[in-house]
Amino acid sequence: MKSPLLTSIAALVIAVPAFAADEKPAATPEAKKPLGHQDSPIIPGTKWHVHDGERPQPPIVTPGEASTAEKVGTAPSDATVLFDGTDLSKWKMEKDGSDAKWKVEDGHMEVVPKSGYMMTKDEFGPDFQLHVEFATPNPPSGDSQGRGNSGVFLFGRYEIQVLDSYNNPTYPDGQATAIYGYMPPQVNASRPPGVWQTYDILVEGPRFTDGKLAKPMVVTVLHNGVVTQNHTALIGETPHLHVGEYHAHPEKGPIKLQDHGNPMRYRNIWIRDMHMPTPEDIGDGPKIGQ
Repeated sequence: MKSPLLTSIAALVIAVPAFAADEKPAATPEAKKPLGHQDSPIIPGTKWHVHDGERPQPPIVTPGEASTAEKVGTAPSDATVLFDGTDLSKWKMEKDGSDAKWKVEDGHMEVVPKSGYMMTKDEFGPDFQLHVEFATPNPPSGDSQGRGNSGVFLFGRYEIQVLDSYNNPTYPDGQATAIYGYMPPQVNASRPPGVWQTYDILVEGPRFTDGKLAKPMVVTVLHNGVVTQNHTALIGETPHLHVGEYHAHPEKGPIKLQDHGNPMRYRNIWIRDMHMPTPEDIGDGPKIGQ
């Protein structure tokens, strides 16, 4: 007769191999599937293959929601919001640096005529995307440059004209989205007075070397989604009744909004950095003439 202890040990010895036999071998990790190609030609002047999966991935940005007539939109996730409809904490008066004096009500700011220009406390550049929404007074008052006039100044010195240009003739280089005093818009995409409008402005800031211009400022403007300035190089700053010239300035500057005596309204203003391709990205570029 076997003892209970020996019987238990024998059962355990028999059970262990059976348990081990049920185990599956550890899975071998699958090789990571290539995202692109390393056997394709090198893009001339770069270190990257065509369709190179090892090239740095672009950062992910969550788009904002577009504004509608009923609801104001939102900014992309990487944007700096300059005005969200609540306060003017990001702004100051240009003339003395005091607190912003324009009105804020119902989700928008409104120019207080004769109070002065308003500018951002922070500075931006050298390359950026700026989104601005505005509405001209309704019912309209005045005509030409006296009707719904304001302006968006880039680096505090290059004006993209804001004007009620809906059935309101004026000199072409002074209507909505003109580079003031220099380049008229390609088309007039204005909406009626009182209707919210959008400017999307893509800016490649000027570059200066030893106080002299090395690269002009270039802007692209979309007015209500329509291109009105297409990669336009500025001749210089945008004075009234004079030909613009460049004056050397830092690579960053403020955004400025003009008080031209009209109660213009603004909302949903945001800005985001743009990074232009580097020489290493571009490589040798296209071969002109071949």
